[in-house]
Amino acid sequence: MNSSGQIEPVTILDAAKRIAPFINHTPVLTSHTIDKLYQAEVFLKCENFQKVGAFKARGATNAVLSLDKVQLSCGVATHSSGNHAQALSWAASLVNAKAFIVMPSNSSKIKVAAVKDYGGIVTFCEPTLASRETTLAGILDQTGATEIHPYNNTRVIAGQATAALELIEEVPGLDILMAPVGGGGLLSGTSLSVHYFLSGGKVIAAEPEQANDAWSSFTRRVFVPSQNPITIADGLRTSLGSITFPIILAHVHQIVTVSEESIIKAMRFLWERMKIIVEPSSAVPFAAIMEGRIETAGKRIGIIISGGNVDLDDLPWRKND
Repeated sequence: MNSSGQIEPVTILDAAKRIAPFINHTPVLTSHTIDKLYQAEVFLKCENFQKVGAFKARGATNAVLSLDKVQLSCGVATHSSGNHAQALSWAASLVNAKAFIVMPSNSSKIKVAAVKDYGGIVTFCEPTLASRETTLAGILDQTGATEIHPYNNTRVIAGQATAALELIEEVPGLDILMAPVGGGGLLSGTSLSVHYFLSGGKVIAAEPEQANDAWSSFTRRVFVPSQNPITIADGLRTSLGSITFPIILAHVHQIVTVSEESIIKAMRFLWERMKIIVEPSSAVPFAAIMEGRIETAGKRIGIIISGGNVDLDDLPWRKND
């Protein structure tokens, strides 16, 4: 597999056409206050307004719509406790396919309810990676379903790349495009779109200090797995994949890390000033700007706001008040 995971420009453009009738072309928001504070032009690509509340709808939809009728007749499957579980369940419902979702027994009740509302067939397992994988393997064997990995899947990555593609097309001349990084599906897709469609643009990723495996892997140029990540940004606790990591090495320019305190401050700032709901993982790139981790003066900066799925009964600043 080559460094781009065999994802060519046409692959991303085809994905954009394939999913366009089903997903939201999300808005790009700006703030005079933010621009003034950081002496920059900042553009927020609001995937918190995407179907199922997160960018994950793009990759899941592209992956599902890329399957043939025989594959769809057996359904799709994954293990996930978060946005991908909801996205795959929703995407499968578009083509009347079954979605088998393995979720840890300690998953949020709100997320479990959302998966079921979208038609997902939930099987619970012990809250360990080994249990998730073995339970999923059993379901795949029993059903013949096609596994749709949350991020280590070229069709998923191509779908995620369409968020950055839309931003690049709508806002010309971006100097920097930022995205959070967990498993790397969004970041690798974003970096490919910048590489192919934004001449001279740089990609900067942001990650929690307490879940800094991507930063470590990028810095050392060798894969470092996530070990005991303790961060409020629950969507960024996963390790990079065998497909996403080479793409990131080839096309990402920098990865920076931010504190938990900054993530909460950034999240609250965006709620209060932009009047939008963002989840902790989405706030991580803006937290990097707030911390001064990148040079912003005079730059045109795009940020992928990855999602807005939060438990309104468990807002982080309430714990600190």
